[in-house]
Amino acid sequence: MCQGCDATARLRLSRRSFGRGLFATAVAPGCLGGSAEAIVDPRMRLLLPPGAPRTVALTLDACGGATDMRILQTLLDLSIPATIFATELWLRGNAPVVELLRSRGGQFSLQNHGERHLPPVLGNHRVYGLPVAGTPEAIRHEVEAGANAVAATGVQRPHWYRGAAALYSEAAIPEIEALGFRIGAYSLNADQGASLPAAGVATRIGLATSGDIIIGHINQPHRPSGAGIAQGISLLHQAGMRFVTLDEVPVSGLSCESSHNQHLPLA
Repeated sequence: MCQGCDATARLRLSRRSFGRGLFATAVAPGCLGGSAEAIVDPRMRLLLPPGAPRTVALTLDACGGATDMRILQTLLDLSIPATIFATELWLRGNAPVVELLRSRGGQFSLQNHGERHLPPVLGNHRVYGLPVAGTPEAIRHEVEAGANAVAATGVQRPHWYRGAAALYSEAAIPEIEALGFRIGAYSLNADQGASLPAAGVATRIGLATSGDIIIGHINQPHRPSGAGIAQGISLLHQAGMRFVTLDEVPVSGLSCESSHNQHLPLA
């Protein structure tokens, strides 16, 4: 559940939409700031014991489109594990890469990013330019259909879910958890939706601290940000940072931030 959400600058949704279906009473208590209709951006960190090696988790979103081989080849060359959050859209268009990930199950964890990359948000507006799922039923379908698509590749059925844009209606979080999924939150945003220049992305990743969960994108091979992710990964590897998937180390509970700047691009 989310804890400590900021009550300011919250987006409001239609009370009529919110009142329908499962989400009418299912609210994440720790995220309440006066409205269960808020859109939040959950954060999470690795829980490392005292004296543990410096460790981060690399998580990469595959929203749609192609595969950034600059990133994937770096991971393969350096034997760096990563958690890949994939949509059905991306899985359908990248079969050879999916087979490679599946064959290296000890290195890559393939998890659920939804069916059509629709943020699990109620209402009829857009966030970061993306149409939202809109209704409780549509959110449930987006999550479950995405999980089915990942499982259909032959890997273990996913148990982590990251919503498109990493945004959620507060009320959606406990319902997603009730479906059997943990929210794949993060602590360090490497590329701001694949919108940053390579140098900036590499710098961000290079400044990661032990316990960080890094979010980036692996589906934008024609944007400069991918080169920055590859460089940043190499920098951390050279500095002796240990990489893990989300299943290898315990994680903290979610802490929620209100969502701002909804008009920025997000891959």
